Amino acid sequence: MTVVIVVIVLVVLVIVALVRTVKVIPQASAAIVERFGRYTRTLHAGLNILVPFIDRVRQMIDLREQVVPFPPQPVITEDNLVVQIDTVIYFQVTDPRAATYEIANYIQAIEQLTITTLRNIIGGMDLEQTLTSREEVNAGLRGVLDEATGRWGIRVNRVELKAIEPPPSIQESMEKQMRAERDRRAAILTAEGTQRSQVLIAEGEKEAAVLRAEGERTAAALRAEGEAKAIETVFRAIHDG
Repeated sequence: MTVVIVVIVLVVLVIVALVRTVKVIPQASAAIVERFGRYTRTLHAGLNILVPFIDRVRQMIDLREQVVPFPPQPVITEDNLVVQIDTVIYFQVTDPRAATYEIANYIQAIEQLTITTLRNIIGGMDLEQTLTSREEVNAGLRGVLDEATGRWGIRVNRVELKAIEPPPSIQESMEKQMRAERDRRAAILTAEGTQRSQVLIAEGEKEAAVLRAEGERTAAALRAEGEAKAIETVFRAIHDG
């Protein structure tokens, strides 16, 4: 009985050892392996062999591009107006080891760095520049973030400003201005349409008058020609008689 128990225990240990020895890493992923608490290597996609009970997988890292939207942030412009800005960061882990050991939480760190950088950039622009210079702001953010996150094993692919919302009072004024501009353009289009219609009517009347005059001239010429022929006929008859 004791022998059976020992055999069962040994079989269980062998199975556990085998399970701990083989590690399958999914595509576009990596795993950090530690031995006695120290980094030893990075596992990549496919079948990997570990030393059982000694090697330990500390963390799985997603190597795909990640999209992180940040909540709207209040930012003060150079002309002391507070705007709300929504930001989306597209980044990718390029060095799993650095992303694990160089920073405690790289997503949180990217968020804080984004907020700080955004405030620095927008702080040097007035409201009009902020609303019309999205590409410039995006490029500035991406440059600073990519440089700062490089030591964390992160590559920032692009940064997008989803929305820039000015203060309510400014937004209301902008909407009024836009409505006034739309009304002005509509009035111009209406006036141009009326003018074009009047021109067409005048041109039509002019052409009709020309045609009437030509008709009258033609009729007069025909009458004169008929009268001349009649007189000629009379004189010929008198002369012949």
